[in-house]
Amino acid sequence: MSTSRPTPEQVLRRLEWTVLRRLDGLLHGDYRSLARGDGLELADLREYQYADDVRRIDWNVTARLQVPHVREYREERELAAWFLLDLSGSVEFGSGEQSKLDLAAQFTALVARVLTRRGNRVGAILYGAEVDAVLAPRGGRGQVLHLLSRIGRRAARAGAQPLTDLRPLLATAGQVLRRRALAFVLSDFVSRPGWEQPLARLAQRHEVLAVRLVDPLERELPDLGLLRLRDAETGEQLEVDTGDPAFRRRFAAAARARDEALQAALARAGVDALELATGDDLAATVLRFTELRRRRAQRSGAVAAGQRSRFDGATAEVRA
Repeated sequence: MSTSRPTPEQVLRRLEWTVLRRLDGLLHGDYRSLARGDGLELADLREYQYADDVRRIDWNVTARLQVPHVREYREERELAAWFLLDLSGSVEFGSGEQSKLDLAAQFTALVARVLTRRGNRVGAILYGAEVDAVLAPRGGRGQVLHLLSRIGRRAARAGAQPLTDLRPLLATAGQVLRRRALAFVLSDFVSRPGWEQPLARLAQRHEVLAVRLVDPLERELPDLGLLRLRDAETGEQLEVDTGDPAFRRRFAAAARARDEALQAALARAGVDALELATGDDLAATVLRFTELRRRRAQRSGAVAAGQRSRFDGATAEVRA
């Protein structure tokens, strides 16, 4: 019986039929603007002229100056979406039928397809033991298939490798992403320390979403007696007694501490986080993502409104 991996076409077609069709009825048009800019940026104020849109009249400034003034905006360009993919050895782990790597590939394919269906462009940076490839942003279904194919090539590699270090991945993104972009960092964040600062720098220029890949067995061990565990990256093996309740409690406590430390690091970097566990409903995960974007847009809108208010007042005082 063949155990070969499904082809990129098979994976994408299954996602389109089983998940994307559900999303079409749930997003209610939100996916049309998943990769668009944050909106309109106030550029200037000027006196009202015939044929100007009355909806752009700034009534606060008009009242101060006793002359109608309108706002002029500079519209942000559409954002490209980038997938920063950690394809290191630890991501290949999975306690069930699906590994974290399978999950990352499916999430990437699904979100990329949602975006490219409406003319958006997607690119990717692939990291294994080092940065393996940079795929320039392009649109269309073919780009999604190409991305899936490159992920599959990485998944076919085997053997021990150096410990994961996310710093080169994030540093490469900082160099490659020149215009403002939407960046998904897909990783289990099992990495050498030091990745927080390059992630924070990336988040200062771009909209960054950390998609953390997890497996339930990484948080809580069942009672399975003596087990031999192997580190997916170093190859080191360790025999543990999962039948010992005290050991299972220590394991769970260490996992909670690791979760809390990671959440704090992402918060310090100013990055929104989305958790993706093996076996999760992908449609529900994408909906959580759109809700995160909506909240961010609301926060950005509130800040922009405050900035415009201060700008309006200062402009009125200067012109008065």
